Amino acid sequence: MFAICIEASHSKGMGHLFRMLNFTTYLDKQNEKFVFFINDDSKTKQILKNYNINYEIVDLLENQSNWENDLINKYNIKYWINDRLDTTKKHSLNIKENHVKLITFDDLGAGAKNSDINVCGLFFNNSNLQGKKILKGENYLILNSEIDAYKKERTGIKNILVTLGGSDTYGVTVKILKILKKYNIKATIHTGPSFKHLDELNLELTSDYKMINFIPSLIKEFSKYDLSITGGGVTPFEANASGLPCLIVANEIFEIPNAEFLDDIGTSKFIGYYNDLKEDVFDNLDKIDINSMSKNGMKKLNTNAMSEIYKEIKKL
Repeated sequence: MFAICIEASHSKGMGHLFRMLNFTTYLDKQNEKFVFFINDDSKTKQILKNYNINYEIVDLLENQSNWENDLINKYNIKYWINDRLDTTKKHSLNIKENHVKLITFDDLGAGAKNSDINVCGLFFNNSNLQGKKILKGENYLILNSEIDAYKKERTGIKNILVTLGGSDTYGVTVKILKILKKYNIKATIHTGPSFKHLDELNLELTSDYKMINFIPSLIKEFSKYDLSITGGGVTPFEANASGLPCLIVANEIFEIPNAEFLDDIGTSKFIGYYNDLKEDVFDNLDKIDINSMSKNGMKKLNTNAMSEIYKEIKKL
């Protein structure tokens, strides 16, 4: 039995949840059982209910009761996966004292040192990673396997999608819409399940901008567009792998290396941190080599990470 321990919310974003939904889809195909341990977030609970996935609410900040031990015994956990970015030493020791294998994703906390595997698909230049075994780089970045059904080469820019994450904590969607209006660029605006800036967005919307809310398959939606404006998390990697180039806005400081990496390999363009955007790119969209970026994305990124990570876990 796998424990999938995540934290997702408006402030933390929803990327951890969606990444683990992708991974557990793979686990399900391998006939592996799993349960989610989550923080008390209404959107997360609703999404897991929609997928008919078993979960329990836990206080992830509580560090006295050893709640990990109780859950390990209740579900007979053999593998514990953390997708929470920053775990504590005590939390990791509570798990390890039960002889459970500990796998963590992109973990920079003190608990990472005690992990059997630290999967760091989004850390390209960080040399301070800890763990008994570190799986580093884009080959270990979990991307939705649905991408393979929707790969398509783009040759020009006709349709543009704006999608800035499940929560868009800082309301960057509104800022991008204002820029698009300034340069008379039409687009479709997608908002995620924890988006809380709807009133501001509605004040800026005109008939030139179609708005869509959280949809069942963002990957399928990608296939309708030639360029996307995204944050710097997993979304641009998934878009690029499907042949959809991106203009990337870093919503958080830690997203900057991701954006720079994709810019360097020629699959996207990094247009800056959200409060200091390079607007000139919007005045020169016709100069972007969409076809080259599209082909680079499909060539340089793939969906093989889930099987590789699963193989490493089963070796433990």
